[in-house]
Amino acid sequence: MATVHARSTAGPGKPFTPTMIERRDPGPHDVVIDIAYCGVCHSDIHSARGDWDFTVFPLVPGHEITGTVSAVGSQVTKFAVGDRAGVGCLVDSCRSCDSCAAGEEQHCDAIAWTYSGVGPDGRTTDGGYSEKIVVDENYTLHISPGLDLAAAAPLLCAGVTLYSPLRRWGAGPGKRVAILGLGGLGHLGVKLAHAMGAEVTVLTRSQAKRADSRRLGADHVVVTDPAATAALAGTFDLAISTRAAGLDLNADLNLLRRGGVLVNLGMPNETLSFSPGALNGARRIVAGSMIGGIAETQETLDFCATHDISADVELITAEQIDDAYDRAIAGDIRYRFVIDASTLRP
Repeated sequence: MATVHARSTAGPGKPFTPTMIERRDPGPHDVVIDIAYCGVCHSDIHSARGDWDFTVFPLVPGHEITGTVSAVGSQVTKFAVGDRAGVGCLVDSCRSCDSCAAGEEQHCDAIAWTYSGVGPDGRTTDGGYSEKIVVDENYTLHISPGLDLAAAAPLLCAGVTLYSPLRRWGAGPGKRVAILGLGGLGHLGVKLAHAMGAEVTVLTRSQAKRADSRRLGADHVVVTDPAATAALAGTFDLAISTRAAGLDLNADLNLLRRGGVLVNLGMPNETLSFSPGALNGARRIVAGSMIGGIAETQETLDFCATHDISADVELITAEQIDDAYDRAIAGDIRYRFVIDASTLRP
């Protein structure tokens, strides 16, 4: 086993501190990735601060990982030393259930999450706030030379989280798409929907984000209040909500045309509800979505490389992780923090 530098938190609300973790020796189908960058996802924050009961402490988070392959197992065929590679939210699955057979490993009941999961060696998985990671080649992604490794890191989670519902529900020419909320998810949703050819409207509560919305590719920007939202009734074919608080599903559903789709990506703590009339009256659909499977994540990366799409990021050092978490919760980020892994050594 190799021992590498990492940053971990000992429990909910505890600060991140330097630590050493063990990485398994590569098996026949494993690749070793020297991590260059790791994005900071809100899932990391929820896990580190004890919002979810499945977190295993001490915790090394991180599932938006980019770097370079430094070693490969004897039977690896998809990667070679020197390749640019990434790792997203999962590092293994059962490979035999209906979800895995459909290429939707994210819905496998035996999924191995990149951190706080159980890896193929039976050990608790540690994530990308570390110098290296060892992953089966079938759960590793290729990153085009056309993508900057730092700005590409959030595509491994935030990017595919938006790409998947946009593709599934037919965003493209002739479709009106609303992105509700302009944050780490929403800003990528605008870029992706624009590149797909849709007419894109951003609905934001912040007047300060009007100019950014236009820069990112929005055709229209609406700073929402009840009157402004009501004026958009029956406008959109697809609305994707990236908000995690203050949700009003009735108001969001009323934005849709007949047969329109509202996709909720946010994970608020409260139970959501809506009036059946808002749903049934115009044959509307409420849908949920999360990340994508391995094939769809690769498709996302390839699409982004073709269309020159990456996240707007702020690079931070390992010493700034705790401050970055506080700033992310306060909304003080445009639009994604990314850790420079070269700063992990104390």
